[in-house]
Amino acid sequence: MLNKLRQKKTAKKIWIILIILVLPAFLFWGFGSFMRSRQESVYVGKISGRKITSLEYRDALDAVRIQALIRFGDSLPEIQKFLNLEAQAWDRLALLAEAKKRKIRVSDKEIVETIKSYPFFQHNEQFDNKIYLELLRYVFYTQPRTFEEQTRQNLTLSKFYREITDKITVTEDEVKQEYQKLNEQISLYYIASLYSVFAKDITPSEEEINDYFKKNSFKFKEPLTYNLEYLSLNSEASEEETIKDNIKIILTRLNKKESFANVAKDFKLEVKETGLFRQTDPMPGIGWSGQILSFAEKAKVGDYLPPIKMDKYYYILRLKEKKDPFVPNLETIKEKVKEAFTKGKAQEIARQKIEDALKNLKTKYQSDPKSADFSEAAKLFDLESGSTELFKYGSYIEGIGASDKFFVQAKELKDGGFSEIIDMPFGFYIIKLNTMIPIDENKFSGEKNEFTQRLLLQKKEEFFAKFVEGLKGKAQRNF
Repeated sequence: MLNKLRQKKTAKKIWIILIILVLPAFLFWGFGSFMRSRQESVYVGKISGRKITSLEYRDALDAVRIQALIRFGDSLPEIQKFLNLEAQAWDRLALLAEAKKRKIRVSDKEIVETIKSYPFFQHNEQFDNKIYLELLRYVFYTQPRTFEEQTRQNLTLSKFYREITDKITVTEDEVKQEYQKLNEQISLYYIASLYSVFAKDITPSEEEINDYFKKNSFKFKEPLTYNLEYLSLNSEASEEETIKDNIKIILTRLNKKESFANVAKDFKLEVKETGLFRQTDPMPGIGWSGQILSFAEKAKVGDYLPPIKMDKYYYILRLKEKKDPFVPNLETIKEKVKEAFTKGKAQEIARQKIEDALKNLKTKYQSDPKSADFSEAAKLFDLESGSTELFKYGSYIEGIGASDKFFVQAKELKDGGFSEIIDMPFGFYIIKLNTMIPIDENKFSGEKNEFTQRLLLQKKEEFFAKFVEGLKGKAQRNF
């Protein structure tokens, strides 16, 4: 059956089949009651005062994984790195809890109609039960009852979204302003006070470095770190059921206190080690997984973590070492401290220089607007000056960075006027308008309706995102 489905992948007649060979990273569960009872007893957080078990979280994670497959299809492997499915699972739980409070209901008929409408479950534009069962088993790795309950939840969330966002509207002025922002083009004159220019002439003394470290040692604190031992089993090396059976045997033997090395040897596996890594970093040899980290955080040194599947590998892990946060000795991070001191000092100088330049420009502008010359002010205070090419909002300005701050500030300037100080990642700027190309009114008229719909959808999504953040603020999770 699996070979048959893979042949369909080659033909690309059902795009979702493409995912069989390139499944994204996800948690491996399904060791039966052996692991399930353990998951039911471990909770990962609270929502509205109710404890959320590891099992509930796993179910939510599986649901968002399947939704990602449905939405992105064969593009998911490339998009996966930009998705945070674990955070989405938590959001899903919080939203479903709120929807339940609001008594939002979905009928069985709605579930059936929705599932029948999916094109990847159809043959000759008709729902095909055989295809349905095959895809659930070999692509989504789930049971019909589970998928149908997930569909109920998805429909509940859709109704919930409409309930929250139905009153959101956009005005004519909003539409015009947003269209202008995205389609107008401007160019600017600028004065720049860059950190790097002043950092070159800063050479901190030993006393300055020591004093800076004493006052700012908290900035150099190393986070919690872990070292994991693990076995990795390649899911492509043998049948899925065989691997699952082997993992059950391995876990049973480990629970009987057999050594990791002996068990690994019997299965011709190698015990590998990540070495110490930070909470925020990928695990060497494995990759990044918030779920592994959440288990590691609760575990004691020597504990085995629940098995995980990521990409084509199953992992059995043991917490070998856990190192609490600490501030390193100055001698071991002296260069880092020196760099931080130099950057801070350069920022102070750059700030003072640009403030002096702005004061000078304002004084000249008050007496004669034409005398407020950017080039002269830049030379007087050893700053850089220049101009940009035409750019739009949301674009990138060569040598400067993202254009958004510049564009917004420039739109507020009057003829001949200049901005206040603009703080950018690499320094401070003062700008004034050079050229502005307005929108094409005829083009706007033709695109207005479609643009209004896109803007309304964006506004609803932003409103709903803030609503979700509010819900999350009332919830508590342990990872």
